[in-house]
Amino acid sequence: MPPSATVNTTKQARKAAEEIGLPVVIRPAYTLGGTGGGLATTWEELERVVSLGLAASPIKQVLVERSLVGWKEVEYEVMRDGADNCITVCNMENLDPMGVHTGDSIVVAPSQTLTDKEYQMLRTASLEIIRALGVEGGCNIQFALDPESDSYYVIEVNPRVSRSSALASKATGYPIARVAAKIAVGRRLDEIPNQVTGKTMASFEPALDYVVVKIPRWPFDKFASADRVIGTQMKATGEVMAIDRSFEAALQKAIRSLEFGKRSLLWEDPRWERGKDISHYPLEPNDLRLWAIMAALRRHNPAGDSRAHRD
Repeated sequence: MPPSATVNTTKQARKAAEEIGLPVVIRPAYTLGGTGGGLATTWEELERVVSLGLAASPIKQVLVERSLVGWKEVEYEVMRDGADNCITVCNMENLDPMGVHTGDSIVVAPSQTLTDKEYQMLRTASLEIIRALGVEGGCNIQFALDPESDSYYVIEVNPRVSRSSALASKATGYPIARVAAKIAVGRRLDEIPNQVTGKTMASFEPALDYVVVKIPRWPFDKFASADRVIGTQMKATGEVMAIDRSFEAALQKAIRSLEFGKRSLLWEDPRWERGKDISHYPLEPNDLRLWAIMAALRRHNPAGDSRAHRD
């Protein structure tokens, strides 16, 4: 786990941040979708975000945690029954690095950039975690993986069916909620038939020969004056999912499914003048970053000069 401390006042938060070191992430207790949280890179930001987090938390408590912004974010969906049989249903990789809420991130299943060593390392950790916690049913485990080394942290463990579980169920054809309900009444994985395949038992791990892409749907077309920057607080109000043989095909299919008129991956915002250097846009992650990066690539801009592109 990343170094962290639970606090109840801004004074305690500053003391914790001095020990952990800036930047830090503020995570309010008992709020959903990252409500009230945020990233603090200065002492002024720390005081402001902690105050908002304490106001949003029902028990007036926040977690001050070391920032892992820029690391890869990977999720595993794991199932365990009362006889300690465990399987991993699916692993998913966030296209956006740490710092963007999972609900606001483009997610790909199965992971596309992990080496076999990294995949097996995180899979083993997932199975050990669900066994150590004694969870019976579905469990969602989120990891932060250092892109420069094998170091990783466990960011979050949801001992329940979560938003990601619905995506994993649709992506793999494995009915996670149904199997979890059967486990809750005492059935073992090898006793539960998979109602989707009609041929295998729930103890069989799904194997994908296709790629699934999930893209969030933001309401900024209806709320044009809203802040389009995305971060630790979830702003998406829906999502689309696409399946195809390759990542590129699934990505473009998902973009068309967003139903923004006839917007494809080649769409450009009218504010982006033809021929103009837009490598500076967006400097912050937002809902238009995919199209901005594609436009920069078409103009042969040095995308590596932009912090957003480099991430």
